[in-house]
This record gives sequence, structure tokens and C-alpha cells, in this order.
Amino acid sequence: MPQPHVRLAVALLPLALALAAHAGPGAKYPAYPSETPATFKSVVERNEFERREVMIAMRDGVRLHTVILVPKGARRAGILLTRTPYDADALTTHRQSPRLGPSLQGYDNATDVIVEEGYIRVVQDVRGKFGSEGDYVMNRPLHGPQNPTRVDDATDTWDTIDWLVKHVPESNGKVGTIGISYDGFEPLMSLVDPHPALKVAVPMNPMVDGWMGDDWFHHGAFRQEMIPYIYEQEASRKNEHKFASGYRDNYDFFLRYGSAGALGNAFGMQQLGFWRKLLAHPAYDAFWSDQAVDRVLADRPLKVPTLLVHSLWDQEDIYGAPAVWRALRDKDPGGTMLHMVMGPWHHGQSIGEGSRLGAIAFGSDTSKYSRQTLLKPFLAQYLKDDAPAANLPPVIAYQTGTDRWQSLQGWPVACAQGCASGERALYLQPGHRLGFEAPASGDAFDEYVSDPAHPVPYRARPNLSSDEDHDGWKTWLVSDQREAASRPDVLTYVTDPLTAPLAIAGAPRVNLVASTSGTDSDWVVKLIDVYPDEVADRPELGGYQLPVSMDIMRGRYRESWSQPKALDASKPLVYRFDLPNANHVFLPGHRVMVQVQSSWFPLYDRNPQTFVDNIMLASPAAYRPATQRVYHAGTDASFIALPVVDAGATASR
Repeated sequence: MPQPHVRLAVALLPLALALAAHAGPGAKYPAYPSETPATFKSVVERNEFERREVMIAMRDGVRLHTVILVPKGARRAGILLTRTPYDADALTTHRQSPRLGPSLQGYDNATDVIVEEGYIRVVQDVRGKFGSEGDYVMNRPLHGPQNPTRVDDATDTWDTIDWLVKHVPESNGKVGTIGISYDGFEPLMSLVDPHPALKVAVPMNPMVDGWMGDDWFHHGAFRQEMIPYIYEQEASRKNEHKFASGYRDNYDFFLRYGSAGALGNAFGMQQLGFWRKLLAHPAYDAFWSDQAVDRVLADRPLKVPTLLVHSLWDQEDIYGAPAVWRALRDKDPGGTMLHMVMGPWHHGQSIGEGSRLGAIAFGSDTSKYSRQTLLKPFLAQYLKDDAPAANLPPVIAYQTGTDRWQSLQGWPVACAQGCASGERALYLQPGHRLGFEAPASGDAFDEYVSDPAHPVPYRARPNLSSDEDHDGWKTWLVSDQREAASRPDVLTYVTDPLTAPLAIAGAPRVNLVASTSGTDSDWVVKLIDVYPDEVADRPELGGYQLPVSMDIMRGRYRESWSQPKALDASKPLVYRFDLPNANHVFLPGHRVMVQVQSSWFPLYDRNPQTFVDNIMLASPAAYRPATQRVYHAGTDASFIALPVVDAGATASR
């Protein structure tokens, strides 16, 4: 028998149906007011800064998303501007906090200096990225042969500064530009045609020449591990498409696809404009030379005080800052406008913690020192109304090995300072020895087989992506080279233990005499500091092989960077190229080592060792083993010209 509540529901059913029919099909439930207001205005009395978001119109009408952070109570404050393709919102909201410092922690913010000095912080999305309008072009070239439009990063910076000094009443009308990497490229653009209100620029680890030695190529060898970056940066305005290889080990991933072009096209990258440009310009043609920022600035006067920040172990842009220094140093004969800081850091580490890099400890926070002692007074001199002169020397360089800062009048260190400097040839000798004496006799060469099917890893496997192994990517330039030394396709030459310190300050120059049985080849040369077999206070460093300076050259560009040419098979040829700058002392008891190899995978794409028109599009059949010979006898002696200096001749800070 049905329960009473069931009988009641059945009895009321006809009444409910009648009411529903009377109300009709369009009847609505009663409104239930939202608890969220149509607009909400934050009222937080303890906020230490005010956040403003504006869209600043450029001269062509395109509006750029700009975040302005004004410290509470600011009056006649200097403005510090960063332009970025990496999301202005993310760079200014690292953590929700009423305080400015926590909001700025992270990439591209020298937070302690910004907060302590009370600067108005401005971060802007470059055109075409994140909140900004317009079209994105990677490192947009200046108006000219590579850019027919009337706008570029230099004009966008000029227009932005012009707006800021007119619309931020808390400012004193003085603006500085600062940034790291791509964001370091932007302060260099501000120097092209500087706005009168631009008083100072700080390019940190800037992208300068993408072919010679920064992000995309090194001496013609393509840095294929940048493919995921290109993919994510160009596939959407907000980097919403993420690159997923499906592999744990990048070594296996890149090896599977063969050429860099085949891999890129398999992931649909032919849709991306910059990828198509890379494939079309594998040599150093006008596309690259027109955009090389050091060349651009060399043709213009230096009007704005500039502090270049360079990392001695920069795994991404190790070429840029010293190249700009070379381009501009003669424009400042008095040494008052152009300065360079060289620290023992990875890419961007100057704004982080700098007491160590990988296994190498420095005994103090070198990054904090550079920010507080160098960057802070330099910015204050030009952005504050009443700050004293910073009185920085032209170059402030950290000398690794001795772990001390040096004040230098120039770079590389010159004899004018009273030092016994000059290049000394360090020869590869028979018996895998290394010395300053030219080899007189012995075997004419050493040889190995370079097999593209088994390339030499550039760091220990599994070679994780930079996202998965961020610390490993940041520190690989100081990673122990013993693994490479154990391979049969890596030649290793070493000195006896040193009895006196050996100091170098500059770019070591490679003079490699070598042959290949193929018609093309890559050559990797490494200058290494070998620690004693036992290190009393750091036993984990016993026998450590510390890279001091390493780089690669693609053989087809031996005669011309712009005109590749097949190599004469099995003929000894001379390959000359510079290694990255070093400021290092090989201490007594240490040994100097040089390694030579023909692949550095998967950071760089493999050379097929058969000459083809475009290595990035090489077919699988083109990849062939080759016998490589390195010569060390008579006129065919291979050597590295070391920029040797007197270790005690420079002033310490």
C-alpha cells in the first residue's frame, strides 16, 4: 500500500500540471540576485603601490598593453621600463601581494634595486604579444631592407617613453630601459634613436646577432634545441600552443627526426613566419647582417649612458654584450658613458642568487654584489634628481679561479694597463699533450671517426628539456667534461700540472688544422680547467673538468660566413674562429685541457658530413660517418691563441 507522502504527491499532480499549462512554456524561475557586483573596485589601504593598465597608441595607431606600478607616495620618481614578449601581466603579478617586491619576483626584475630606490616600474607587451595589438615579428628588424613598415622596436620605445613622461605625473621625466635576453635586445633598440627623456639603458644578456653566436646559430651551426621556443613563441599571441615531444630524452627525440627541418615540419612549423625565415637563411646573408644589433649601433652615435651586463657562462646569448661593447667602445674615449659588467653567471643570473653556478662555488653572492654595488648607483645617477655619480670604471669583471672582482679600463685587457699581456699559442702536441712550445716532431695528426648516427651529447643523458631540467639547462656550460673525454670520437689534449698561475682575459682564438674524409664537417673546440685529482676542501671537485670557453664552427663557412663551400676531402685545412670571452686563472696544480670533436648534440643539429645546399633540409641518405684528423706538426700545427695577462696586474674591487 503506498505511503502517505506518495498518495499526497499523486493527488497534487493534476494541480501542478494545470498550473504549468496556465503559465505557458516561456515561464521563468524567480530571479536570484548575483552576489558579484557588475564592477568591483579594490580598496586595500595597505597597498604599497598602485597598478595601472593602459593601452598606449603608437604612431601607426596600434595600441600596446602597458602595466605601470607606482609606489605609494611617489613623487619625482624615475621610470624603469622593460618591453617584453613574455607577458607583462605575468612579470608584474608574480604573487598577489600588497607589496611591490613579491609582485615583481621572477624573470627580468632586479627587484631589490627597483623597490629600494622607489622607481616607477613599467612593463609593456611588445606588439603582437599577449595584451598588445598588432602583428608579432621575432626581434622585429628596424625600418629598412628587412622591414618596409614605418614602425619597429625603436619607434615603439620612443612612442612609449613619450607617452609615459606626459601621463605619469609622479615621475621626474627621466626614463631608463632594462631587460634580459629578448628583453635585453629592447634597451639596445632604445639607443637607435633615443628619446630625450631616455637617460640610461641596461641591456642584460641581450640578443644581438642570432647567427654569429646568440640564440639561433653559432658560427653557422643551428641551435635546434631552440625549436620548442620558436614554436611556442610564434604559434599564438599568448603562447597557448605548447610543444610536446613525447620523449623523455631529447637526444632520442631529435635523432629520430633527422634534420632540423624535418622535425620542424613534422610539428607544423612551416606555418610560422620565423621558422620559414630560418630555413631560407642558413648562411650569414643580408637577412642576418642587416639585423645584427652591434652593426646597427656601430653606425650611430652613443648618446645614452649604457651598462652592458654579460654572463661568462651564458648558455643562450653569450655573444651579444661583448659584441656591443666592441662596437661602441671607441665612441666613448673618456670611459664615462659605456660600461660593462662581466659576472660568473648563467643567462640572467645577475638578478638572482649568484654564490654558485652548478658545482662551482664563489664564496659570496656575486649577483647581489653587482646589483647593489654597480647597477644600483649607476641607475640612481641618471634616474634620480640628487644622486651622486656612480664613478664606475669602464669594465668590472669577475675573475674566476681567483674569485675576485676587477676594475678594468678596457676589454680585452690591454698592455696600456702595465700588464704583460699578449696572445700566446697553446699547441696541440703529439701524444695528446698540450704546451706553449710548437711541436717539433712526432705523429703528424690524431684521428677519430665522427658518426652522425652516434653524435656526442652536449650534456649528460638523459638530455631533458629545459622545462623539465631547468637547472641542468642553466648550468650545462660548467658541467664536468669527463664524460666527453671518455669517448673515442673526442680528442683530448692536456698540459702537465701548472707550477704558476695562468691568467687569460679575452676571447681565445682557435687555429685548428684539420681534415675530414667527407665534404663538410663541424668542429667543436673546448678550453677546460682540470682540477687536481684531490681537492682538500671540495673533494667532489677532484679531477673536475671545468669548461672555461667552448664553441662550434660549421666547416662549410671556413672561407666565408655568407658563401658556404664544400670542403676538400682529406685535405688539411685551417679553421679559425673565436671562443667566448673568459676572465679566468688556471691555478697552480691545475692542468689546461683542450677537447676537439665534431658534434654537440642535440643542442646543435648534426652536420651530415656530406655537403648539401641546406643542412637544415638534409635527407637521411646525406648523413655519413667521416674520418676526422687533427694536425699538430710543422706548418700544420693546431693551436689556441690564449689572451694571456699578468694575473696580478689589474685592480681589485
